[in-house]
Amino acid sequence: MMFKCISVLPHTPCVALGFAIARKRLHDGLVKLHPEVSEAIANKKAVLALESTIITHGMPHPDNLSTAKEVEQIVKEHGVVPATVGIVKGKIHVGLSDSDLQYLAETKEKIKASRRDLPYILTKGLSAGTTVSATMMVAHKVGISLLVTGGIGGVHRDGQNTLDISTDLTELGRNPVAVISAGVKSILDIGRTLEYLETQGVCVATFGKSRDFPAFFLPKSGFQSAFNVSDEEEAAQLIANAHKFGQGSSVLIAVPIPEEQTASGLLIDDAIQQAVEEARDKGILGKDVTPFVLSRVDELTKGISLTANIALIKNNAKVGSRIACALTRQSSHRYSTLSQSPREKPDAHEQLFSGPTNRGTVRQSIGGVGRNLADCLSRLGLNPLFISAIGKDVNGDAVLRFCSHMDTSAVVMLPEHSTAVYCAVIKVNGELSLGLGDMDIHWQITEPYVSKFKEQLQSASLVCLDGNIPTSTVDYVCRFAEEHGIPVLFEPTDSIAACKPFKSDSWKSLTYTSPNLMELRAMNEELGLPVPAELPSAMKDVIDVALDMSRPLLKHLHCVIVTLGQQGVLLCGKSEEGTICLQPKKSPQIEPDKVCAVHYPAIATEEEEILNVSGAGDSLAAGIIAGILTGQETHTCVRMGLLAASYSLRSQEAISALISTDSVNPQKVIDRVWQQPTTYHPKSDL
Repeated sequence: MMFKCISVLPHTPCVALGFAIARKRLHDGLVKLHPEVSEAIANKKAVLALESTIITHGMPHPDNLSTAKEVEQIVKEHGVVPATVGIVKGKIHVGLSDSDLQYLAETKEKIKASRRDLPYILTKGLSAGTTVSATMMVAHKVGISLLVTGGIGGVHRDGQNTLDISTDLTELGRNPVAVISAGVKSILDIGRTLEYLETQGVCVATFGKSRDFPAFFLPKSGFQSAFNVSDEEEAAQLIANAHKFGQGSSVLIAVPIPEEQTASGLLIDDAIQQAVEEARDKGILGKDVTPFVLSRVDELTKGISLTANIALIKNNAKVGSRIACALTRQSSHRYSTLSQSPREKPDAHEQLFSGPTNRGTVRQSIGGVGRNLADCLSRLGLNPLFISAIGKDVNGDAVLRFCSHMDTSAVVMLPEHSTAVYCAVIKVNGELSLGLGDMDIHWQITEPYVSKFKEQLQSASLVCLDGNIPTSTVDYVCRFAEEHGIPVLFEPTDSIAACKPFKSDSWKSLTYTSPNLMELRAMNEELGLPVPAELPSAMKDVIDVALDMSRPLLKHLHCVIVTLGQQGVLLCGKSEEGTICLQPKKSPQIEPDKVCAVHYPAIATEEEEILNVSGAGDSLAAGIIAGILTGQETHTCVRMGLLAASYSLRSQEAISALISTDSVNPQKVIDRVWQQPTTYHPKSDL
């Protein structure tokens, strides 16, 4: 029997003192950050915002959807996290799932949203593509400093009389998010647009050796930028200095269209002039002008303009990604002002520690959720394949030595990356006070790497997914497992990671998941389901809430294993004569009114015996998994997990070396008097 563990990577925790930045809740639920974007922002990884009107209004279907996906892939290939901003049913999304991208690309009930439109769209629960101005506003609020678009809006022809001026220009004047674009379209008054940008205090620079300001399909508009930047390093330095100085306005980097598209640019420009005249003759005004002109130009050029438009967007994404990487490398980049006194106290939400050195005991151990599961399962007589990544460094060597009893043949060692290090501040009672992680290597556990082990995955009895791996990898493994009928257990690791499978339909491929109450709430919230504002503490209320939040998941999952810490574990699943069968079955979906919850109290452990709580939950899950894979009945599976957890609580290591097939065998632990589990049914069934 074989078990596969697709996990994040080995951590090297130590008890230490440090600091962390605590983020406020984003605008009372109006903004939804994709887990990968949230994690990247928190870890100061390169992130690039992308506007979405190109999806909703800029291109016909299916070119809009395929281009959006290709642009995101280009950004990812440069090591940058794409954050496409869009509004889906009244909620601003920063980072769109595949299903959200498809929805915005296909639905006809969508709006082109600028800054002005956001309150109305959110109030009415509408969907929209965000213009440059709206995308800049959202990006700035969540901490993203760079945005890529095709072209910005500008001053329309005869704008001096009509005052038809894009809000993109005023947003550039009051928002520090830098914008990468191909200039502005020739349908606009480019000269007055540049004058207006100067009035707004926007620093405009052409990317390359020339100061020629581009006109979207043309590399030269006949006007010049104030400056030029020769490469991404110089562009990043320009942006960084604007932020350090606290200028408050944007930097606009104008990128000329690729040379190979220049010839078609002249043809397109002639078509644009004709389309503009036709729009004027037809009395088309305001927001309707651009969609009409783009559609008419596509007709006149027989699709050449669309091809050039796609090439231009992709080129901007490449340049923007390179600048984003350079900007991240420049560690001096901060949103700050010269007037801020160095003695001023930081925001209360950011300040966690200050003052003299705190005394404590410092030690190192090997951990990581996926590694812990593979370690514990190996000690229980199974042979899990551990798929992960470590750096070619001292910590990586230590991990391999420590894990010599495990199958680490699928652990890749990467010379240019550092083995993940997780520093934990542990209270006297063993509880975690603060965690600080350096875990960029997570992103290297990609779909292409995991796909190298298709043969082993296909023969697996169970696949376990660690929630810290990239969302795209989670989706890939779920699709693969569903295709081959392989049971999957998802270990969420935290409330942010818990949402990853639920960003799409991947969660429907899961067989088991083992969240705590907060992670279970995050899963429900991601699915748009009602959740309690505050989680209860009384045991009866905890069980009621856990069962209520598990029921929607049980339409597809076989069992939800809710970990309750000192209160034990709660199995939620299909009711079979007052209990739950953990063995996976290929049966019809569970009816919501057929579920129940079975509560198993934890093994009592004296407080002075608890040395480390970091691996107890992983030991519990591994013990239950081992029971499932060896064909044990439910009570035995859970008791194996509880015994394994009790050993790890009393161990300095995340996984106790005392765990073995004998030590967690309930029949051989004769000194243990087991408390009987209690079965609960949903209130609606009573």
